Amino acid sequence: MSREKLQQLGLELPVLPTTSVGSFPKPDYLMKARSEYAKGKISRQELEEAERRATEFWIRRQEELGVDILVDGEMYRGDMVAYFAEHMPGFESGGLVRSYGNRYYHKPIIVGEVKWPGPITVEWWKFAQGLTQRPVKGMLTGAYTVMDWSFNEAYPDRRAACLALAREIRKEVEALIQAGAKIIQIDEPAISVRPEELPLAIEAMHLTTDGLPAYFVTHICYGAFEQIYPDMLQLPVDNFDLEMSNSGLDMLALFRQHPYNKDLSFGAVDVHNHQVEAQPVVEERLRQALEVLPKENLWVDPDCGLKTRSVEEATEKIRVLVAAARALRN
Repeated sequence: MSREKLQQLGLELPVLPTTSVGSFPKPDYLMKARSEYAKGKISRQELEEAERRATEFWIRRQEELGVDILVDGEMYRGDMVAYFAEHMPGFESGGLVRSYGNRYYHKPIIVGEVKWPGPITVEWWKFAQGLTQRPVKGMLTGAYTVMDWSFNEAYPDRRAACLALAREIRKEVEALIQAGAKIIQIDEPAISVRPEELPLAIEAMHLTTDGLPAYFVTHICYGAFEQIYPDMLQLPVDNFDLEMSNSGLDMLALFRQHPYNKDLSFGAVDVHNHQVEAQPVVEERLRQALEVLPKENLWVDPDCGLKTRSVEEATEKIRVLVAAARALRN
């Protein structure tokens, strides 16, 4: 069904299409520009020039490597939640909190009614898509994760805040579709952390995606998947992007117990270390996935967190991933 939906949207993808979760490492010149902008040494325009240069670099690099569905690399973002909070009325920036590793972000605070201010990511998507003939995913953070990773001082409870965000984020989805985006990824990494709130996350995703003409992907990581699977399949999306390699492919055991019925973007290389796996290793991981899923439903990508690697490491991990997918495709 999902492949038929892609065809209806005018997208013809190969078997085992390759893609990425979304974020790539920022080149040194962009990191320098972000630091200088924060210190008031360069203008916003100069920072955006560096961000556009880095975005074009990663679009060209993905094309050179043979990736099928591209991402813009999120060169214009810091944290995936704080970025949207910075652009939406109703939020203030809070103090620094630790995200993972040695990475920190300013935790947003919901202080009033959240509002969509107009397109947030659309111009970046249009810029990236304008550089290539291959499809570029629209990239958003979902309402549940934005709510969960923020302090709520305005709404009576978590549900009210989450659904208010879902209604506003839907407007960004609609704007991306109007601009021409056909594949839209709505990241919800927080969903698996509070299993008792899965129904809320599902309700919010319905508000965000129902009735809209796009192919929807959601990325989930962290947490205990055994506590939300198979119920998470009720999320109204076409494709789950899941980290698989770093956890030893343990999700495949769950898929054997309860059949998986959507497309899967399968994390076939581990991005939490500096080692670049040999191609036969990646091929074997994909073969194990194909024992459980039809080849028509399997997409191939890295685990999440590629931005934590160097540009060179990220390039080589994608290179081996594409080579492995093509070997099995042939």
